[in-house]
Amino acid sequence: MTDLPNVELDTLVGEHVLDAVDTLSERVKQYGDSFEDCEVIRFRLDGIVYTAIENPDDGYRSSMERLFVSPDEPMRNVFPPIRVLARKKEDEKYSVNDTLQLVDAETGKVVVEVGTDNTDDYYPCFVSHFAPENMVTNATPAVTSKKG
Repeated sequence: MTDLPNVELDTLVGEHVLDAVDTLSERVKQYGDSFEDCEVIRFRLDGIVYTAIENPDDGYRSSMERLFVSPDEPMRNVFPPIRVLARKKEDEKYSVNDTLQLVDAETGKVVVEVGTDNTDDYYPCFVSHFAPENMVTNATPAVTSKKG
């Protein structure tokens, strides 16, 4: 896993097709025989599986250690493909970040967030959020009423 080159979040900005997302905890080898439990999110865009791993050495703070392509990683949570627009999350008054948002092109809602948010430039936080309820395939049809 450590031999794979990192992917910068900026390179994913644009339109894609998303069809799988897995969120899990994994034991990741750190140094020598040392392993740490880490939060992991995998998502498949345009047929390519990307893996983001939390940095386990951050203590009470956390950040994304790295994002990389995982060519041989099987995906468990596969769903009908949806079009997404990948964008960088905007900074706020007390929050700067390096977070990618995958927004469903039809609902306009965020389906996946991945990266590092940094509240008040003091408390960084690894972000690995999946909101399947925001996908068009899970949207509730609008209720229509007849006037009469």
